[in-house]
Amino acid sequence: TMNLMDNYSLYFCHVLSNSFYPVLQRAIGVGSAFEGWSPREQDVVYRVLIPMTPPRGHSFHLELDGAGQRHVRNFRVRVQLECTCTREQQAGDMLCFLHHPEEELRRNQDPSLLDTLCTGSYLDVQKTARWFYQLVRAIWPALPQSHNWHLVLLPSTRSCQFKVANREASFRIEMVFGVRRDDSAVFVSSQTREAHTASTIWPESYAVAEAEFFKHIARQAPPDSLHLKCLQFFTRLPLGFGFSTYTMKTIVMHLLSVIPVSSWRRRDLLDRLQDIIDSLRLCVHAKRLNHFIVGNRRLPQDIHLPADVQTGGTYNLLLHLAQQPDAHAQAIHEYEVL
Repeated sequence: TMNLMDNYSLYFCHVLSNSFYPVLQRAIGVGSAFEGWSPREQDVVYRVLIPMTPPRGHSFHLELDGAGQRHVRNFRVRVQLECTCTREQQAGDMLCFLHHPEEELRRNQDPSLLDTLCTGSYLDVQKTARWFYQLVRAIWPALPQSHNWHLVLLPSTRSCQFKVANREASFRIEMVFGVRRDDSAVFVSSQTREAHTASTIWPESYAVAEAEFFKHIARQAPPDSLHLKCLQFFTRLPLGFGFSTYTMKTIVMHLLSVIPVSSWRRRDLLDRLQDIIDSLRLCVHAKRLNHFIVGNRRLPQDIHLPADVQTGGTYNLLLHLAQQPDAHAQAIHEYEVL
């Protein structure tokens, strides 16, 4: 998957080098497939995040949207035109969107990003997704993979999903796109957990920070570490429990931050499984499980977060148990069965 993404990145760079579309950076693998614990090996989605930076003559400004849900931080990406008169005099390769007459711009230069992928002054997720689909389809015949694999584009409004297949295998890939917050591992991303999200809303994503945490653990873990197997065990249970995959992942991440990686070896398997189930019991009865990234000041120093994410208050992933007595009773019942 990453080899395919690297090939795409080379062509993205070539095709978009003189355009006024977003500049696409190298893909970052995120999610369970790249963290090493996919709950369903037979139906793995390889999710990658494509960082975007503004094209020449433009800048991105992230604005926190206060109308979102209480525990979902949503942003808008405001696109602003920047003066390029000095650059133009030096290079002579573009006209200034701010200071050249509109008629001359229409006649001699491609439209600005504001006129292609934006709604009003804000970058539009759905327009960007459609643009991604066009890019992926157009570039595919030039890639070496196209000689041996077949590309099938899959429907999506907030990402670019496709499948590559041959007679022996198939891989499902989802390209999510986002804008990095400062110089951190936190992005505003096209991906959302909500069913209906406005096309100019970009939810804050911690997927890259979480992937970096698992890489940090992998660098320290002994060869026979079973921390990923422990997580797989609880996310593969086929009994229909209401405890989400993300809940179990968060519990394991919290435990990995307090239990030394040397204590996750094969001989420790039963103890660690017991720790996970005990942590779940405590969280269900307390109706509380803190988000692992937001408000966590104990993260490894090589995982950089914006100040408001690291030092701000965390939020409770099990808040619905505190608000809905029936849901809490059901969770206690499911825990006892588990």
